[in-house]
Parts: sequence; structure tokens; C-alpha cells
Amino acid sequence: MDKLHLQKMAKKVRKGILTSVHSAKSGHPGGSLSATEAFTYLYFEEMNIDPKDPKKTDRDRFVLSKGHTAPGLYATLALRGYFPVEQLKTLRKVGSILQGHPDMKHIPGVDMSSGSLGQGISVAVGMALSAKMSNESYRVYTLLGDGETQEGQVWEAAMFAGHRKLDNLVVIVDNNGLQIDGRIEEVCSPYPMDEKFHAFNFHVINVEDGNDFDQLKAAFDEARETKGKPTAIIMKTVKGKGVSFMENNAGWHGKAPSDEEYAIAIEEIEKAGEL
Repeated sequence: MDKLHLQKMAKKVRKGILTSVHSAKSGHPGGSLSATEAFTYLYFEEMNIDPKDPKKTDRDRFVLSKGHTAPGLYATLALRGYFPVEQLKTLRKVGSILQGHPDMKHIPGVDMSSGSLGQGISVAVGMALSAKMSNESYRVYTLLGDGETQEGQVWEAAMFAGHRKLDNLVVIVDNNGLQIDGRIEEVCSPYPMDEKFHAFNFHVINVEDGNDFDQLKAAFDEARETKGKPTAIIMKTVKGKGVSFMENNAGWHGKAPSDEEYAIAIEEIEKAGEL
């Protein structure tokens, strides 16, 4: 898929995020919007997957470690064909498969249920190790929040991945600079994040604009070419990207838009870039 089509798809993902969170009257739009380009690139360009055969054995795996940004993953999965887009409006409703965090037992395309922050990367490391031990070719991708890297479990997993030279593992950090309590550097700074991953024997790629498809392509291509060590892609993004009143606003970490805010947000996304 070329860049123009990826940009168009990202707009649809953003609209899906807002529609689901607005319908649920709860959820996490900020971090879902900041990671939209990453979700879109992974599922429409990077990963070896097949919505018609969600469990095929040689598929690439994705683990959403920052599970609260499920609306971003759900919108992407729906648009990729794993389940009807109309189901996005059932987010967090009784009887819906679309829970507040991803559930691998009920949602097609979800490779691992998400739990407490820090757990997803550990599972991804286990998947990557399994592939190596079984001589399988699949790759494993996991998306972390920057605030999530304050969890000690993240670095235990990183230590193991680096030690085992899991070059089929790509750890993506959505570095939007904000968490629920404010700026991550003020809450508990994980910086310099790149040097920390490097110390754990990771190949580190800093992406200046993680909402730009050209820069994401270059990063994922470099990760694929890296041998002998896992890769950490640390991408600077904008929390709430695409909606003016949500951008760089920690208050939108976990809050649903009102009817009026939803209408304004959808209009802004539709007009963005005049695609």
C-alpha cells in the first residue's frame, strides 16, 4: 500500500477510534490516536497476516502491551477485515467482544490478551523465543507506552531479549511524552530511553516523527535487516494526534468526547491533509 493509501487508512482508523470511544462513553483516545500510524503501518504494510486465516501458524505476531489503547487496535483490525467495522460501536458494552482491553479468546486477530502495563513485552519476548526454538520464521512486534517503560518488568524482559539475541523481536515505544498523571519526565523520567535499550543489547532506532509513514517505513525496514539483536523503535508522537483539542493534552488520556466534541473531531480528521 502506498503512502497516500496509508494516510487515508490512518484517517479511517482515527475515525474508528473516536466513534468507538464516543459510543462507549469511556476509553482511551489520546494514546490510540498517537499510535495510529504505527497500527496502520503494521497491519497494512509490515506484518505477514491474513484476516481470512487469523491463526495461521507462520503469521507475524503483535502484542499490545499498552492495552488501554485497544480502540486503536480494534479500529485497525476492523478495517483490515478481521470483524465488521460496525462492531466498533459496541466497545465496552455488555455482550460485546470488544472489551476495554484486548481479549485473545474472543477477538479475531488478537494474538495476546493485554493485562497490567509491562506484561505485554514479556509475552512478546516469549513468543520471539518460541519462534527461535522452533525454527519458525515469524516476527513479533509489541507496542509500549512511554509511561509504561517506568515498569520494572519492561527492563527484565528487555534484558532477556537482548541476552538471547532475539532479532525477530521489535519493541515499539509510543513516546508521546504524556501519561495519565502528566508529563512522563515529571512523573518518573525514563530518559534517556534509547541508551537504556542500547545497554540491554538492543539495536535502537529513534524516529523523530512517529506519525510520518516515510520515517516509520525506514525504521521497520532497518529493524528487519538487523541481525543478532532485538530492535527498539522509539518514536516521538503527538498524544491525541489529529484532533486539535486533544493534541498534547494529558486530560484526553482516558476520556470520551461529548456529542459536540465528537462532531468537531470527526470534521477535523476528515479535513486533515485534504486527502
